[in-house]
Amino acid sequence: MTFGFAISAVPISGAYCSGDCVEYPYLDTVSQFPKDFLWMPLAILLILAYVILMAAIHTSAPGQKKIFSQVGLSFALIAATLLASDYFVQFSVIPVSLRSNETEGLAVLIQYNPHGVFIALEELGYLLMSLSFLLIAPVFAGRNRLETAIRWVFVGAFILTVLALGLISILYGLERQYRFEVIVISIDWLVLVVNGILLSLWFRKQANA
Repeated sequence: MTFGFAISAVPISGAYCSGDCVEYPYLDTVSQFPKDFLWMPLAILLILAYVILMAAIHTSAPGQKKIFSQVGLSFALIAATLLASDYFVQFSVIPVSLRSNETEGLAVLIQYNPHGVFIALEELGYLLMSLSFLLIAPVFAGRNRLETAIRWVFVGAFILTVLALGLISILYGLERQYRFEVIVISIDWLVLVVNGILLSLWFRKQANA
C-alpha cells in the first residue's frame, strides 16, 4: 500500500519531473496536499513494522547469534527514528506552514527540494536500514534453503545499495537529487516485502521446533 501511494506522488521537481515542474523556492505547492503526502503516514507505519520485525528476529535468534541481531536491531532503531521524524515533520509542518504563508526557511525542508534536508535524511535513513539488513543476516547462517534465501536477500540489498550509491555519485556527484533516494527506497521496501514473506515461514518453523 505504501509503495502504491508513494508511486502516485509523481515528482514535480528535480531529475524525475517530466513537465510543469516547480522551481526554487517551491512555495507554490500547497495544492499538492494531501495527494503528495498521503504515503508518509503509511511509511511511518511501515517503518514501525520494520522495527517490530527486527526485534522479533533478535528475540528468536539462537544465543550465539544474538550479537548480530542486537547490532542489526540497534541500527534499525536509528534508521527508524530518522525516517519517522523526517516523515512526521514533513506531513505536519510543511502543508500548514504553506497555508499560513509562514515560508521563511521552508525551502530547505520541503520534499520538492532535490537538495533539501528531507531527501538527505531519507538517504541516510534507508542507508542505515540496508546496513541493518547486512548486520542481521548472519542470524540466518543455517544451510537450509529458507535461511539461505533470507540471508542473501538481506546481503544482496546492502550490496545493491552500495553499488547504486557509488554509481550515482560517480555519474552525478553532489547533484544526486532524487536519483539515489528512489533507488534505495525501492530496494529496502522490496526487501521488506520479500523477506517479510520468507520470515513468516521462518517464524512458523521456529514456533514448531
